Amino acid sequence: MKTKIFIDGSEGTTGLRIHERFAGRDDIELLPIDPEKRKDIEERKRLINQSDITFLCLPDGAAREAVTLTSNDHVKIIDTSTAHRTEAGWAYGFPELSHKHRENIKEGKRIAVPGCHATGFISLVYPLIAEKILPEDYPISAFSLTGYSGGGKKMIAEYEGKERGAEYDAPREYALSQMHKHLKEMKEITGLARKPLFSPIVADYYSGMVVSVPLYSEFLKDNRGPEAMRRFFADFYEGQKFVKVMPFGAEEEQRGMMAGNDCSGWDGLRIFVTGNEERQLLTAQFDNLGKGASGAAIQCLNIMLGCEEDKGLNL
Repeated sequence: MKTKIFIDGSEGTTGLRIHERFAGRDDIELLPIDPEKRKDIEERKRLINQSDITFLCLPDGAAREAVTLTSNDHVKIIDTSTAHRTEAGWAYGFPELSHKHRENIKEGKRIAVPGCHATGFISLVYPLIAEKILPEDYPISAFSLTGYSGGGKKMIAEYEGKERGAEYDAPREYALSQMHKHLKEMKEITGLARKPLFSPIVADYYSGMVVSVPLYSEFLKDNRGPEAMRRFFADFYEGQKFVKVMPFGAEEEQRGMMAGNDCSGWDGLRIFVTGNEERQLLTAQFDNLGKGASGAAIQCLNIMLGCEEDKGLNL
């Protein structure tokens, strides 16, 4: 029997990508909505409750509203918005973090897909806090470079518009108020005592991102250097299909550079450890539209369905 899927918000960047990823799958039945009724609450309610699993690809407020429309007990929700990522009763959709995270996704009815910047940050910091290598009160900082598709349809139109201003030609730092919407999950999911100092940057390319966390080795357990840190991550993520810890020194294949678009179109995540014995840099490289959004949503779906975890994905 096919699983009935409804995508609420199927015209947005993430919704369209999720829809595309179902092409060729014979285990899924998509429930379409008349384009003229995309904002019709009663029609959305009907389709949500007719589905086995509904994807929410909506702004936060609309996602919260959509959950209240669920009246059928068997309906499961996968929410790609920020709305429920730290809410009680919602599984956080990052199965590689622990056996418990994976089981919560497999058995859960409410799954919150991680944010793109948060995915990179948490992939690096969660293991360090969980294994007590990094103190919870470490004053951590991070920076992130992303393609403009991360800003959704409006930003895509701005970057691809014929009359765009010269400022779009250069990388642009944003969230200067230190109030980025991913900060809450970055703190709470990792177990940090305070929100990190976070500097995201958007640049003139479509998709892909690099998230980096600099650390002083002297504040780490055992004062471990970068090679020992690389071995730690390799052990932590051993056997995970979607997370690849790169060999120490792998960045030299790219002349010591880290391109933001290198993982565009790929649904996994690479981890690099670079630096020296005093100061090191942890870096996650992935696609903001892949492991950072729709790819992670489909991975969670696959876990819930008990099929191959990478079905319909590009690894």
